[in-house]
Parts: sequence; structure tokens; C-alpha cells
Amino acid sequence: MALKKFKPYTDSRRNMTVVDYSVLSKVKPEKSLITKLNKKGGRNSNGRITVGQRSGGHKRRYRIIDFRRDKVGVPGRIKTIEYDPNRSAFIALVAYRDGEKRYILAPKGVAVGDDVLASEEAEIRPGNTLSLKAIPVGTQIHNLEIHFGRGGQLVRSAGGVAQLVACEDAWAQIRLPSGEVRKIDARCRATIGQLSNTDHENVKIGKAGRNRWLGRYPRVRGMVKNPVDHPHGGGEGRSKSGKHPVTPSGIPTKGYKTRKNKSTDKYIIRDRRRK
Repeated sequence: MALKKFKPYTDSRRNMTVVDYSVLSKVKPEKSLITKLNKKGGRNSNGRITVGQRSGGHKRRYRIIDFRRDKVGVPGRIKTIEYDPNRSAFIALVAYRDGEKRYILAPKGVAVGDDVLASEEAEIRPGNTLSLKAIPVGTQIHNLEIHFGRGGQLVRSAGGVAQLVACEDAWAQIRLPSGEVRKIDARCRATIGQLSNTDHENVKIGKAGRNRWLGRYPRVRGMVKNPVDHPHGGGEGRSKSGKHPVTPSGIPTKGYKTRKNKSTDKYIIRDRRRK
């Protein structure tokens, strides 16, 4: 996947890049696999803002993605590769032999017309899904389950890839994109290959308006706000007045660890912070 650059015929076009979408299928999304998606504005179920700088954005429809890949033993063929506004990776529409259609995350290198299969006897090639115990050590994987049967929860963003580094008895060891090595139940499923749209991380937005299309509101420094809006606000001029950096809700930041002891920490073999 390549990036598309522009001549600087306006200030906002200078250095701006977009992903080349010419490889995508020029079709509308499958109507039976889309549903409405309401705007949240960064608010939780209580109506309180828990994610800042979220507002507006273009209207979206949610594409129902098959993260479970539970059509075991039923061959499918990729009909289209499409853009999904709700995620960074591309998605692929798979038509199965029994007539059912489902969206899956599109792996890198997969094209329209390729066959995919979820089975313990499937070939080790991009798009096929197997349990970890049936995958050779060293294979690149994505859409990885944490709990058997729940569906993929790890490695689902553009260009994401994990690696199976060991598999002994009932446990497999996975190197995640962060560098963390974690034990996972060997019965859990994963999909072979790296995810598509690897150049997503290299895109340069170019102008503020493009962020507004994505539903991202302008971010303002706390120091220039009023005291009622941020703990850093108020004072005359550039007044930090010896304040420790905190979030708008007063939680320390810039080095303060917020991760609590989790019950799954015992499965971490190598922490992502270790070099």
C-alpha cells in the first residue's frame, strides 16, 4: 500500500499525504452487514466526557466484523476489499460456500478472488484461521483471541502483527506488537499474516479540517484555560506556578503509572518496557 502525495497548490496541501485507495473495490458496503452508529462525543453511559477532544465528524455506518471466524470448515472466497471508517485496517467481504457473507479484517497481500478457510487443517497462508497449537512457531498472526471462543481482541489495527514464539502443552507464547511476550491458551484462534494498510502510521493529516472530519476536536493546552476548566489554568501570563502536570480531572501525568495490578499479569512473560 502506497501513499499519495500532492503538489502544494494550497498551504494545507503542502506535505499532506493520503493512503492510495485505488486498490480497494469500488462498491457500496454490504447492506445486510451494516448498522447505524450513534455519535458519543467522548461520553460514557452516564453522559460524562471520558475521552476529550471528540466532537462532530462525518456520519458513519458500522460494519459488522466477524472476529470469531467460527465458520469452521466452510471455504470462503474474498469478493471485495473495502474501506471501513471505524478502523484503520481495511476489511474484506467473504462469500462462503453455503451462501452466507461476512466481513473479516483484510490481511496484507490478500486479493479479490483468494480463498480463505477457518480450520485446523487449513494452509498456513494469509487470511486462514487456526488455533495456536496448529500454527508453526515463528508464524506472523493477527486478530488473536485472549479467551477461547470469545473472538479476536488483540492485534486488530492497520499493519498490526504478532508472532508465535513458542507453544508447549496447553500454552502458547506470543510476542505482541508492543514487544510484550504473553502466555495465551493454545486453543485460542488467530489469523495468519499481517494486517493491511501498513502505511496508515505514515499519513500526514495536513490541516485541522481533516481532523474535524474524523471527529477530533482541536486540542488546547491546559495552561491557557481558565481555572474552572483545568487545574493548570488561570494566573497572569504564562503562569505554571510550580504545578505538577495533571489531567483535567486532576490525575498526575507525564510518568505517573495508572495501570493497576490485574489478574492477567501472571501471564506476562516479558514486559513491554524491558529492552
